[in-house]
Amino acid sequence: MEPEPEQPKAAGGGAHRKHLAMLERLSKRSSSSAAAGGASSDSNGTSPVEAFLARFAAAKLAAEAALSACRASSPDDDAAASLAAAAAAIDGIDRLVAESSHALPPYELRSALATAADLRAAHRAAAFEIRPKKSFSFRNKSRVPKNPPQDPATVPPPQPPPPEQPKPSIDAILPGFGFRGRNGATLVKDLRVSNDKDGDFTLADLVSCEVYLKGKCRALYVHKLRDCRVFVGAVLGSVLIEDVEGCTFVMAAHQIRIHEARATDFYLRVRSRPIIEGCSGVRFAPHALKYDGIDEDLKESGLEEETGNWANVDDFKWLRAVQSPNWCLVPEEDRLQTVDISEIHEGEDDS
Repeated sequence: MEPEPEQPKAAGGGAHRKHLAMLERLSKRSSSSAAAGGASSDSNGTSPVEAFLARFAAAKLAAEAALSACRASSPDDDAAASLAAAAAAIDGIDRLVAESSHALPPYELRSALATAADLRAAHRAAAFEIRPKKSFSFRNKSRVPKNPPQDPATVPPPQPPPPEQPKPSIDAILPGFGFRGRNGATLVKDLRVSNDKDGDFTLADLVSCEVYLKGKCRALYVHKLRDCRVFVGAVLGSVLIEDVEGCTFVMAAHQIRIHEARATDFYLRVRSRPIIEGCSGVRFAPHALKYDGIDEDLKESGLEEETGNWANVDDFKWLRAVQSPNWCLVPEEDRLQTVDISEIHEGEDDS
């Protein structure tokens, strides 16, 4: 077999910075064309779907170029800038899909969401690959011989090899700072005063916790929660929720995708239709959260208007024309009243 060609290395610091500058210009160009696309589509006789596809193709090209720069980076180069440029390009795609979802046919919407998910997974893989590796060090070893002589009568029978441990999937490598691996805790974070504000936030492996996030974050990743109550101010881009059970979520976002949720309630304000896949017993209701300054956070995130999309749920595993049995609306008499978290502040548990 012929050896695979080597991946090109980053030429040097100056060339790398020039490449990053080129990516930034390309990203700005796609953003400017996205802003002008809505105005020009009517005057040129272009349909909204055609205008979206053109803008989406340009944004996808910018994201793929940024990911290529990430793969060519090394920890010694400006890898953090490459990752940030790729994340910004992918966030732009998320916003574009969310803003255009109401005008897209189901096939185009699903295709665009799948592409965005693939790009996000590729970004997580790139971030994992260019993390600095632990340096190797020699350790003192005892002088015990590797194979000491044994009495043949006492030699144990050979043991079967241990079962191969499954490798963690790339989807489990969740980005951003956040709360992980807690049980029975009250977790509070005010993103308005955090050093990591407007970044990605992750909630993972939480059991019987109450989570309060005030302010805005760029994206929210939720993985493996049990019997938790989660209150989130505003998400500038998308929310991805995976493997949750017996929980309650109250949040506002441009796009929300839910995988493998069971017996969980969602109180939402969302620009596009919520998407569920592999879910059962999930219920939906309107947004019900309040704290001092939430109106400003929602306005700055483009979420000040109630779209009613909390009730327009797409079940990607249910293709029949009748109502999906996997979700329903929370009856009005059972819905939460508006939850005011103004007086809940960060404490000792919040780390």
